[in-house]
Amino acid sequence: MSNPRPGMAGSTRTCPHCKATILESANVCPACRHHLRFDEAAVVAARAAQTQIPLKVEGTVRHPADSGPWEYSVVLSVRNDRGEEVSRQVVGVGAMQPGEERSFVLAVELAPARGKGSAGRTRH
Repeated sequence: MSNPRPGMAGSTRTCPHCKATILESANVCPACRHHLRFDEAAVVAARAAQTQIPLKVEGTVRHPADSGPWEYSVVLSVRNDRGEEVSRQVVGVGAMQPGEERSFVLAVELAPARGKGSAGRTRH
């Protein structure tokens, strides 16, 4: 996995609230949804250029009532155009008792890159 220089498209930082790795250009953390900074130009730009969600997958898992408890791990893997894995994370774990269910949603949000270096190459 490569690390773009600060200010380039794809560069990251840590959310001060939840410690998730997020895009440096983010005004709101996508993990905890805390506001990170107020940027009037970004607010205007965000209204003009809506975020796209080209991929959204939703599903529900129901545990049958006639068996013992189940454990689960939610694993997210990102691959580049050559099929190489650039990121792999366990995003959640838990257990389900008989008769319980869990719902999962995966959404990929795309927005135009802002800042210097955004017109050049992307690194991920």
